[in-house]
Parts: sequence; structure tokens; C-alpha cells
Amino acid sequence: MRYVQPELLEHLASSYVLGTLRGGARRRFERLQHNRADVRSLVTQWETRLGQLAVSVPAQQPSPQLWKAIAARTQPQAAAPAGGWLGWLKPAGFGFGGLAAGVIAASMLFVTAPGLFMSSDQVAMRTGEKLPQSYVGLLTDAQGNGKLLVSSLRHGKTMTVKVIGPITPPTSGRLVLWAIPANDAVFAIGTVPTTGSAVSLLPDTSEKLLSKVSKLVVTLETDAKPVAPSGPVVFSGNCAKLW
Repeated sequence: MRYVQPELLEHLASSYVLGTLRGGARRRFERLQHNRADVRSLVTQWETRLGQLAVSVPAQQPSPQLWKAIAARTQPQAAAPAGGWLGWLKPAGFGFGGLAAGVIAASMLFVTAPGLFMSSDQVAMRTGEKLPQSYVGLLTDAQGNGKLLVSSLRHGKTMTVKVIGPITPPTSGRLVLWAIPANDAVFAIGTVPTTGSAVSLLPDTSEKLLSKVSKLVVTLETDAKPVAPSGPVVFSGNCAKLW
């Protein structure tokens, strides 16, 4: 591969600094840095940008529950989590630590790669370095692998769901995205693609639908029009407000 396209180099440099560039691709990029000063300069620029973002995040004192959650996610488990879709909220980090981590991760991805979250017309709405007010979500599987990016402008009536990790298409049923408000009933947002991205219409503005939503989950449903999650949860993540 010839690394001459500016867009490709920007993408690789941001992914490298963010930590999402892994395996052979990361090793090849490290060799490329060694041989090219322009690539090293790009990496330095992205390190500076993300460093400024990290400084802007208020310091938080980790709680004992956060350390327990980290241990549960990084150490081998003797048994699988309890069944039922609500059981997924615990390994996904439904407490403060998991919410903070999800918001920071989604924010960093939104800044470094807005095209992952937004359609081309939404990206065009950016003015300078000011980001449009949006609701975003980064959904992972039970092992913490990123699978989906969900985004919607704050007062918009469409939602974009983009696949960022391999998803095995279900042999039966379909994947449904659910919003979980803090003190209200769970409601469906739409179906989830297994490749590429999809834009769906919302019944109301994102502000009215998602202002009190802190969690998003995807379940495998066999009912054509499910009114509540009944199938197993396959992905979950936090819903963050970017403004």
C-alpha cells in the first residue's frame, strides 16, 4: 500500500494515537513513522489534540466500585454473567465509572473521527472547531469490543447507526436498538445493521426522546414489532450528551 493520501494518513494517525489501530496495521504504521517525518508530525499533532481534550476532563476520584468493575472486566471470570437483558448493564459499567469512561471514549471518537458518527450533511454543519450539539453512543459486546456508533443531532429527527466492528448476522430475528431512560419505560429506537451504516427517522426530536436516556442496548428479537426487550442483549453502551 502506498501511503500518499492525506485522508488515509490522517485516519491512521488519529487511530494510532487513540489506540484503535491494532495488530499488523499498528506495526506497519510504526515502521512508517520511523521512515517518514511527515507521518511523525501528524502523530504529534494528534497527540497534542487529544492531550488537550484529556486536560479538559475534570479529575475524578475512582470509587471502590470502579476498581471492582475494572477487575471484573480484565480478570478471567469463573462463570458467565446471569441471564436476562438487564444483566448486561453491570458488565457494561452502568455505574459512574462506566458512564464516565463511555462519555470520554465517545467524546474522543467524536472529536477525532466525526465521520464515524455523522452523515456528510451533519459534518458539513461543523463551523471551525465547534462541534454540533449531539447525542452519541458507543456500544460494545460483552468483551468490551466496539461494535456500533450511534449519533443524532440534539434537535434532529434522524439517527445514524454505524458498524465499527464485525457483527455476525443473526440466523433468525433481528437486532433492535433500545433506549433506557433513568426513570421511565424502555423504548425501541430502530433496527441495527450488521454492516455499513443506516439512518432512520425518529418519531420525535432527539432532545425529547433522549434527554433522559443514559443507556443504550441492542437485543436480538424474534417479534416483528417488540414493545419491550425480550431477547438476549448483544451490545450495550452509554448515551452521552456532547454540549
